[in-house]
Amino acid sequence: MIYQLSVALIAVAFAVLVFFLIRTLKSAQSSLDNVSETLQEVQKTIDELSYEVKQTVRHANDITADVQHKMKKIDPVMESVENLGEVLSEVTAAAKQVSTTLMTRFQTKQSKATAGKTSESSQVTAPPATPAERTLQSYEATYHDEAKGGKNWVKYIDLAANVWQRMRK
Repeated sequence: MIYQLSVALIAVAFAVLVFFLIRTLKSAQSSLDNVSETLQEVQKTIDELSYEVKQTVRHANDITADVQHKMKKIDPVMESVENLGEVLSEVTAAAKQVSTTLMTRFQTKQSKATAGKTSESSQVTAPPATPAERTLQSYEATYHDEAKGGKNWVKYIDLAANVWQRMRK
């Protein structure tokens, strides 16, 4: 009888084990179904995004081609601007040279005129050492000694130089 009872107990335990195992497997199957659905949705989303990304890349390629085309059209303009810059640099250098020459001649004439008038002023000015000193001396001679007349042209040169500098900026 003990054997029969043991076999019956084992059969009941096995039936309970199978029952809970079936519930667990059904739960696992339900979870796997949800995962499968989620993966399908993710795949659809990736497919849609892939299409949109391809469209975006095509659009970016079109824009790049358009920009390259326009840059090729702008190249001659840029070359012209570069040439204009070189010409303006040369003009500036020439104007600077002319201005320096005029100021040197003016200072030479002024020093000759002041050498003849030693009775009025016994002060002899040494030639300026730096460009800043030369500029200050020429401005002082030009604007503070207007009694001699005929110096308006220097004011116009100064005005033109200031306008030129502002245009360059």
